[in-house]
Parts: sequence; structure tokens; C-alpha cells
Amino acid sequence: MKQVGIAELKSRLSEFLRIEQGGESIAVLYRNRAVAQIVPMREISGLRIRKPATDSPKPNKVSLPQTLAQKIDVVQLLLEERQSHR
Repeated sequence: MKQVGIAELKSRLSEFLRIEQGGESIAVLYRNRAVAQIVPMREISGLRIRKPATDSPKPNKVSLPQTLAQKIDVVQLLLEERQSHR
């Protein structure tokens, strides 16, 4: 790993970025103490979308779970929670 002081890094930044793009890491020193590291970026993998299995049902054919019949006032619960945090 290459080491470079902050002043030298500032004056030759483009050169050090070319080194980093070549795959080498660079340690940035401040008063002979490593304070940062410049490393090559890994290739960012995009979102991978898989096709559904051939035997899976169509989305509009999937049955939904039964709703629970409860007599709860959600707004009242929210108001009570907000009042308790004051």
C-alpha cells in the first residue's frame, strides 16, 4: 500500500487517483499517522430481478390472509401514544 501525506496528495491528486484506479490502495497520512485510506471501488452490482418459478401462481391468483375482526380505534391509539411522549 502506498502512503502519502495530505499536502502531497493535494498537489498530485490526479496522479494518485490513477494509481488507485490501477488497483492499489493509498494510505493518507497526517503528521505521519494514517488517517484515511483511498481504495478502489468494487463494481456496484445492480438490482437483480429473478423471474418467478414456472409453477408459481400469478400474482392476482394468490389468496390473501383473512383480516382480523378487532374493534380498535387506530387514531385513538396513535393519539394516546403521542400524549405519552410529552
